[in-house]
Amino acid sequence: MRALLLVNPKATTTTKRTRDVLIRALGAAVDLSVEETAYRGHAAALAETAREKGFDVVAVLGGDGTINETVNGLIGGGPTDGRPALMVIPGGSANVFARALGLPNNAVEATGVALEALREGRRRTINLGVAVSDDGDGRYFTFCAGVGYDAEVVRAVEALRGAGHRAGPFLYTSTAVRHYFLTDRRRPALRLERPRQPGADDLFMAIISNTAPWTYAGSLAINPTPWAGFDTGLDMLALRRMGLPTMLRVVPQILRQRDTLLRGRHLVQTHDEEEFTLVAKRPIAFQLDGDYLGERERVTFRSAPNALQVLV
Repeated sequence: MRALLLVNPKATTTTKRTRDVLIRALGAAVDLSVEETAYRGHAAALAETAREKGFDVVAVLGGDGTINETVNGLIGGGPTDGRPALMVIPGGSANVFARALGLPNNAVEATGVALEALREGRRRTINLGVAVSDDGDGRYFTFCAGVGYDAEVVRAVEALRGAGHRAGPFLYTSTAVRHYFLTDRRRPALRLERPRQPGADDLFMAIISNTAPWTYAGSLAINPTPWAGFDTGLDMLALRRMGLPTMLRVVPQILRQRDTLLRGRHLVQTHDEEEFTLVAKRPIAFQLDGDYLGERERVTFRSAPNALQVLV
């Protein structure tokens, strides 16, 4: 069995010693090739080449951004049959996708689980989301997307990381609190459009989920869309108000473990959607899987059933 290991050398929670241990463990189980990513988009190009060359497995040691690139390279425009399976080895600060799959949040332990799945022939087929922007560009996502305030926070955090700040729960939380007072809370820009179903106007922000939880703050799961899952369509939570009274009602709910939808007058919630579109009155921030992708005025979100096989 041939496998390619993609290593993000800048992954925040791994060391060279850890990488060497994992490479030896994987190399003992499969015919292993190793590539380091060198620039944004490199993981996608390497994964696409692996698919074209007929590799059986592509393993990723990195964070959610590297995994997102890899998934897009694996899927590309190629046929479903013959795609390599994905092996996820968490190496980022949050590792949302790995943890949502039920993998340990530790690179060595997660590798052990994946190798066990490999030996037993155990694979899980999951749905993905795909976002098609106003320029016609489509991109898959594994666990979440965001339009508005959520994406503005991601943009601000990326700028801070570029300036040398270390990613982690404190950085995201403090940035979210600070940016809340900077975002536009007076002029809603978004409209929800759904085929053959009622839409909704005057939305400030929207969180789109392919699974639950939406993200983590350390060990704490943050869960605005508790019914989302890898086996269903897409879920969404949108806010019609962003004043303090609304936020003080919403935030405690998403921090609690719950199996019911959130309660509130100013919420728009959808579950198991095949397709919907968010249209903005002005360019608005947009993110996928925690990567800021610029501003958009129209994004269509679709569920992609049975799109990816993962070793878990």
